[in-house]
Amino acid sequence: SPAVGPFGGMAGLRRRGAGPSPGSAGDKDVVLGERCGDLDLRNDSDIPEVPPSTDSTPEILKKALSGLSSRWKNWWIRGILTLAMISLFFLIIYLGSFMLMLLVLSIQVKCFHEIITIGYRVYHSYELPWFRSLSWYFLLCVNYFFYGETVADYFATFVQRREQLQFLIRYHRFISFTLYLTGFCMFVLSLVKRHYRLQFYMFAWTHVTLLITVTQSHLVIQNLFEGMIWFLVPISSVICNDITAYIFGFFFGRTPLIKLSPKKTWEGFIGGFFSTVAFGFIFAYLLAQYQYFVCPVEYNSETNRFVTECAPSELFQIQSYSVPPLLQVVLGRETVNMYPFQMHSIALSTFASLIGPFGGFFASGFKRAFKIKDFADTIPGHGGIMDRFDCQYLMATFVHVYITSFIRGPNPSKLLQQLLVLQPEQQLNVYKTLKSHLIEKGILQPSLRG
Repeated sequence: SPAVGPFGGMAGLRRRGAGPSPGSAGDKDVVLGERCGDLDLRNDSDIPEVPPSTDSTPEILKKALSGLSSRWKNWWIRGILTLAMISLFFLIIYLGSFMLMLLVLSIQVKCFHEIITIGYRVYHSYELPWFRSLSWYFLLCVNYFFYGETVADYFATFVQRREQLQFLIRYHRFISFTLYLTGFCMFVLSLVKRHYRLQFYMFAWTHVTLLITVTQSHLVIQNLFEGMIWFLVPISSVICNDITAYIFGFFFGRTPLIKLSPKKTWEGFIGGFFSTVAFGFIFAYLLAQYQYFVCPVEYNSETNRFVTECAPSELFQIQSYSVPPLLQVVLGRETVNMYPFQMHSIALSTFASLIGPFGGFFASGFKRAFKIKDFADTIPGHGGIMDRFDCQYLMATFVHVYITSFIRGPNPSKLLQQLLVLQPEQQLNVYKTLKSHLIEKGILQPSLRG
């Protein structure tokens, strides 16, 4: 029988005159097809096959592990590459917040590339005009918008000293909209007869990919500016959960957890949860002792460098807490000294271990929909970059919402930066208003001179 094409299903059969005879059980499908018009009624079996990813494992590892079974071979490859990635991550942390921002941007671009490439491979035979070029153009537009907003918020004094940047910041949103509108018009002009529906598929594919990658990476950087600890504890908790869930599942896993990921087990899920909460609590304690990790990341316009120097807030000052009666017997003490941030770390690590994995399940469903094992073969034993960061994007959004809901208060340094951008007359008005307010409150003594 002829293969069902990408416009197949009952609608395609109806156009070719191959629909079921009147009165048959398939009449309802025909009616549905007529009502839906050109809607795509394909099922998963009609999705074009995507070429399988190649094995990118280095030859030296293949030879060293050649005598092992595939299960243990994968264990060692994943373990060695995990340690290598963690070592590289710590090196970048040592190099500073700017390098971390570049790392986030690089990961974002690579994740975008992997998802877009899947779409291109699935529908490659159509050779859609401008598809890849427009996808990357929209990526540039969205990044220009988000990173421009970051520059306006955190680099106000730097911008004030450069006239060209003042123009770009003042009209930033208009410029961003103009750039996007140009891409939108280019897309409309690229529409080709018989491929309209497919092109709109790809247009939606690109925008959903942008939503997943660019928006979330922007939130990661926003979290980083609140203090490196808000960046490191959540990310490390997700990594810890991924590793410990894999270890517990590998050695003790017996009960399947979810059909989307047959290798995931309840034993791994539960073991990962307790391990992650303990890790987050201890890791938060270690980081909370250093200004480098707890202070907000700020840009010093005089030295042209990012600085992390401050008087630590109450979140990062040791306080005494009463131990609940049930735990007093176990701990043998009535009070404990700890950082308040450690309590918040429990919430972060709990989300990382209970809700974070659903990002991985979502990615598994996506890969199954297109019959692929991994997003790419960038990292041997792990798949693509997106395979390793599917849970991180959910985590980034949660941390940002958590900070804005429960942590963040007025930021004096950020407010001061915004005041310095004002005209001298406006600054003087602010000064007079603030002075009058402080005098009324009795905080400032009125001047003797009238």
